[in-house]
Amino acid sequence: MKSTFIGLLKASHFGPTVLVVSISFFLSLSNFSAVKSFEIACAILFGQFVVGWSNDLIDFSADQAAGRNKKPLVAGLISKDLLKKSILIASLVALTLSIIGPLGIQGSIIHFLGILSATTYNVKLKQTILSPLPYIVSFGAMPWAVYRAAGNNPPLWLYLGFALFAVAFHFLNVLKDLDADLLQGIRGLPQRLGKRWSISIAIALGIGGVIDIALR
Repeated sequence: MKSTFIGLLKASHFGPTVLVVSISFFLSLSNFSAVKSFEIACAILFGQFVVGWSNDLIDFSADQAAGRNKKPLVAGLISKDLLKKSILIASLVALTLSIIGPLGIQGSIIHFLGILSATTYNVKLKQTILSPLPYIVSFGAMPWAVYRAAGNNPPLWLYLGFALFAVAFHFLNVLKDLDADLLQGIRGLPQRLGKRWSISIAIALGIGGVIDIALR
C-alpha cells in the first residue's frame, strides 16, 4: 500500500505539482481569504493529478522503450488500471471542488480548459511544433480562473509573466530526454531546435518574465 501511494505521488510529477499548487494558493490570496485560497489550491491539486497521471499513462510505452525505470508505472509500483481509475476519481474531485468552492462555474470552466489543454499536450501536441501552446493556455488559465471567480480580470503583466515562465520551463524540461525523444519520433519545438537553441530561448523567456514583473 505504501509503495502504491508513493508510486501515485511520483506519477503525479510531484515536484512540479507542489510548485503549481503553491503558486495557485498565493495567487488566490490576492482575491480571496486564506481559507478560500486553500480550497482553490485543493481543486488545482486534483487537476494536477489528472495531468500528471495521464502523462505517465500515455507515455508508458515510450518510457518503457527508453528504459526510464524511475517512472513508477515502468517500475511496477502502480498499474495502468489503477492509474486509469485514479485519473477518473481525480477528475471528479477536481470538478466538484472547483464548482462548490470559490472558483464557481466560471472559474471551473477556465480551470478545466487548462486541464484539457495540458491533456492535449500529453496526447498529441508534445509531438508537434505547437508543443509550447498548451503551456501558454494551461498556465495562463490559472490567473484567469482565480480572477474571474472573484469578478475581476487579471492584469496583463501577470498573465504574460505566467506564459513566459511556463514556456521557459517547457524548453528546459525537455532537455533531459531530448535525445531519447528524437529517437522515438517526438519532435516538439524544443526537439526540433536542439539543446543550444532551447537553452537560449528558455533563458531569454526567463529574462523576459523577470523584466515583465519588474515593470508591472
